[in-house]
Amino acid sequence: MEILLFVLIGTVVAILIYGVLIYNNLVRLKHDVTKAWANIDVLLKQRHDELPKLVETCKQYMKFEQETLEKVMQARAAVNNAVRQGDVGAVGAAESQLRLGLGNLFAVAENYPDLKANETFLHLQSRITGLENSIADRREFYNESANINNVRIEQFPDILIAQRLGFKPADLLEFDEAELTDVDMGQLFN
Repeated sequence: MEILLFVLIGTVVAILIYGVLIYNNLVRLKHDVTKAWANIDVLLKQRHDELPKLVETCKQYMKFEQETLEKVMQARAAVNNAVRQGDVGAVGAAESQLRLGLGNLFAVAENYPDLKANETFLHLQSRITGLENSIADRREFYNESANINNVRIEQFPDILIAQRLGFKPADLLEFDEAELTDVDMGQLFN
């Protein structure tokens, strides 16, 4: 009888330890997603701070391209609003518009030799391009973290703990269809 009791207690303890391990892994995954989003947020804030400097530099040269500059600033505001609201889907859509606006801005800048030669413009263009590349890398890391989290909270036996303790799936940062297609270079220069 004592052996049966020890086996039963050992089984219960093993199940509890296994449950704790699952819980701890789910918590780690949840925080990985949060950390990945925070990394994107830092880069978005850096770009948010750099864009007005770029636009101001361009305004000095591009008197007749006000519409292009306004579109960049409107897209910047949309990204900022989506980030503040924590709406991952809206961030993806606003990011697509901002990237399109920046592409148009850099293409229009080709028509202004003095602007292209301006050291401040070149520095800001390089800085924003670097931030864009970093944001793309962080997006990939965020989506990978979110995907791992989402898969784990749906797998058995993790789902038993995830549902009982309120673990939620993370939204993927998706892109507009326009960002997935090739850029029409001819249209950028019109």
